[in-house]
Amino acid sequence: MHVFTGASVAVAVMLILVGYSDRINPVSHPVLACIGMTLPFFIIINLLFLVAWVLIKWKRLWIPLLGFIVAYGPVHTYFPLHGSSKVPEGSIKVMSYNVCGYQGNKDYGNCFDSIYNYLKREKPHIVCLQEDMLQNTPTMERLAELFPFNDTVHVNHKEGYTNVLGIHTRYPIIRKERIEYKSDANGSVAFFLKVGKREVIVVNNHLESFHLNPNDREKYKNILKGEIGGKAMEDGTRTLIKKVSDAMALRAPQADAVHKYVEAHKGYPLIVCGDFNDTPISYVRHTIAQNLTDCYVETGTGAGISYNQKGFSFRIDQMMCSSHFQPSRCEVDDAIKASDHYPVKCWMMLDGHFQK
Repeated sequence: MHVFTGASVAVAVMLILVGYSDRINPVSHPVLACIGMTLPFFIIINLLFLVAWVLIKWKRLWIPLLGFIVAYGPVHTYFPLHGSSKVPEGSIKVMSYNVCGYQGNKDYGNCFDSIYNYLKREKPHIVCLQEDMLQNTPTMERLAELFPFNDTVHVNHKEGYTNVLGIHTRYPIIRKERIEYKSDANGSVAFFLKVGKREVIVVNNHLESFHLNPNDREKYKNILKGEIGGKAMEDGTRTLIKKVSDAMALRAPQADAVHKYVEAHKGYPLIVCGDFNDTPISYVRHTIAQNLTDCYVETGTGAGISYNQKGFSFRIDQMMCSSHFQPSRCEVDDAIKASDHYPVKCWMMLDGHFQK
């Protein structure tokens, strides 16, 4: 019983430590910053201990309960639970979607047409797209059939890389600004929109990816399945941890730059969204979310997995807004699988009164 009690205490403590690991800067502690990815594991184990104590010795139920109470913030961030909310009249619909160059799912004969028809059905007021490019085929002309105002920005800085951030909207685009930080093929762009009488900033982001090649991904899946053991598993795990931690260290200053830009423009109504390439418990999400409302955490339900490749089930696509907005019904839409990401969508009301 003492061993079981000790194990329960250890899991509760780890739940708390892992939950608040998003305060760790990956530049200083790259490997340690990775532990936030293990939060679901400790949530499940702590929950099992809670059930076990109910069945065998309820007086020690306080151990897992205390773990959940202290770690409520990060657990809620990772797995929020909200009922279905009513969308206030006059709200606008905002979407963010990494379309993977319109070729992210081989099972779709024509991914662009699938995404085009999806946007036509959804009728968003503002949609931010990442990897908004299709080789040898112009897309702006087609998307202009759905949205009167369109713009794209190439954010790659290195030959051989291509990445485009696009915005497609019902509102006039006044101007745009790059948020400067170091990256070969990623970036953040602030688009200034004229919405009614207000000037609204929409920041579209594609932050540093994990840089895992197909072989790395396959190795990771095989490790999870237990198909690799011994030294091969040890070497493979070490390689994956290094690649993941190195990518986190690259993303950290990018997140700092986005946060700095948001702070410098906090007088504006702001929407910040895109592919953050990091989990809900990460330095990147925590940093950018400061002084913003995380729309999914505030109004969503469940894990909200937005990256749909097996073995990599995380919510890495985010949507946030300034206090000028009241978000409602933020969700990850898994009804369309034309990309390796699912779109994130949310309804927002600006200052309590918003004209469509």
